[in-house]
Amino acid sequence: MREVRMAGAVRSVAAAFFLTAFAASAGLVARSQRATEATRPNRQSMQALFLSDIHFEPFWDPAKVERLAAAPVADWKAILAEPDAADQPARFAQLQQACHMRGEDTSYALLASSLAAMRVEAAGSKLVIVSGDLISHDFSCKYATLFPRSAPPDYRAFAEKTLDFVLASLRDALPNTPVYTALGNNDSSCGDYQLDPDSSFLSAEARAFTKGFAAADRAQALRTFAAGGYYSVSLPAPLKRTRLLVLDDVFMSRRYQTCSGKEDPAPAVAQIAWLEQQLRLARSKNQKVWVMAHIPPGVDPYSTATKGENICGGGKPTMFLSSEALPETLARFGDVIRLAIFAHTHMDEVRLLQPSAGDAMPGVAVKMIPSISPINGNNPSFTLAAIDPTTSAIRDYRVIAASSKSGDDAKWSQEYDFEQTYHEPGFSAATVHNLLDRFSADRNAETGFSQSYIRNYDVGQPVRKLGPLWPLYVCALENDAAAAFQSCVCGK
Repeated sequence: MREVRMAGAVRSVAAAFFLTAFAASAGLVARSQRATEATRPNRQSMQALFLSDIHFEPFWDPAKVERLAAAPVADWKAILAEPDAADQPARFAQLQQACHMRGEDTSYALLASSLAAMRVEAAGSKLVIVSGDLISHDFSCKYATLFPRSAPPDYRAFAEKTLDFVLASLRDALPNTPVYTALGNNDSSCGDYQLDPDSSFLSAEARAFTKGFAAADRAQALRTFAAGGYYSVSLPAPLKRTRLLVLDDVFMSRRYQTCSGKEDPAPAVAQIAWLEQQLRLARSKNQKVWVMAHIPPGVDPYSTATKGENICGGGKPTMFLSSEALPETLARFGDVIRLAIFAHTHMDEVRLLQPSAGDAMPGVAVKMIPSISPINGNNPSFTLAAIDPTTSAIRDYRVIAASSKSGDDAKWSQEYDFEQTYHEPGFSAATVHNLLDRFSADRNAETGFSQSYIRNYDVGQPVRKLGPLWPLYVCALENDAAAAFQSCVCGK
């Protein structure tokens, strides 16, 4: 992989500063500009809605949970819309404490506010992309706390209902608009980062996740989703000859375990083989491809700095995935892949996957989608992208953010516009490369481009100067291999 050349060592004492820079804090960023015509549907572009990490919290009012468990999904909206119980704050606080939660996920009020904003801002969108984590953090702990005598099938049924409710709510908010969704690490019937291939859970959710697909696409997607949570689907007109490959890269995570708590590399190996086969097929048919999964490939800079690893003294960076097979595979097909979509960090980020030295592939632009959930202190947000229907590439995108974290009386408005902020004509491997070169040259994050990125990274938070930690973070943006990241950080 190409290395970003940045001299200077990163010491372990910088971890505390990194935490300060990236952790949640109080305050709001003034919303910048009015919506631009560039991201409105017109003859030259089509609009797509991107969102992620909804983390809907069905346990928000513990008094309603037994009724939700007993009711069909069609009745959930009416139950959740009822006024909360008088003791809701106290009971939910107790539940949060019992499960050692660090913050609050998406209440029904926030979900309803988000959907209302999408109905307005995303009107006319031709498709919806949801890059995983539909249900709340520590879902299994909260359920077990409220239902201590429940059996595993009861828990699975409640998890499935919650997933189905979120998907149904999205489809109701934007009727007649196809919704394409990936599973996240929390979207499981047995625990965070835990999942079994060929399971009854995947078989059941295959029907919900593929609802509305064309018959030919759905038949195949039902089979592959049931096997491993992945599928291929043709994206709708006016996009031309474009397919979306959706992965369940929880199987590739360094934290992955089966439902019984065992390690099993086989599902990841099978999925990578399927991905390569699909990309080769697309290349042979002259098709364009988007790839979506939840967990990004490459280095986790936040965890790396938090652990205080002395990277230049032999310490190893923390990686999101257990191997480099996914980024290596994607980078070999930069001629086919127009866009890669990930999330998981809850932050608004970009990355670039680059081929090995000597490979003529152009690289793959990665867009990481910020969260609806405000659990990390960020304000909820979603992204509207203007897509060139001929090339299937992003021409521009803008982030729409809420003025508050609760959803109560929230105002949703534009946070920033990519083209206006970074002065790049479109979002592609070439333009992301240009942007990252600017970041690399700005070691102290002093330019307007760097400061804008830092501000937009954590939606709704005040600007924090990253100082000496900025080079470490930038190294992670285009060096997905551990060795390349180390060389970048240490100036080798």
